[in-house]
Amino acid sequence: MSKSDSQKLNVRFSYNKLWKLLIDRGVKKKELAEKANISTTSIAKLGRGGNVNTEVLLRICDALECNIEDIVEIVDDKSVNCPNKPEVVYVTN
Repeated sequence: MSKSDSQKLNVRFSYNKLWKLLIDRGVKKKELAEKANISTTSIAKLGRGGNVNTEVLLRICDALECNIEDIVEIVDDKSVNCPNKPEVVYVTN
């Protein structure tokens, strides 16, 4: 089922809570990948705010002994602040 542009969702998942949790616990992304038995590709997708399989999220929750709401939230698409997404700066002369 495809949606037209006018029917697209204006919300998306944000994994900022996951990155904050990792910082608070002193866990590196590579360590999380090993502990949760997930690929570095999945970690990269999360870093870009991309979609991942729910099994990946469950493995992360199991590895970090937390709940899904501790690592992901639904946010307005316009307010998503992805930590690895470069900010676009326009320079004019």
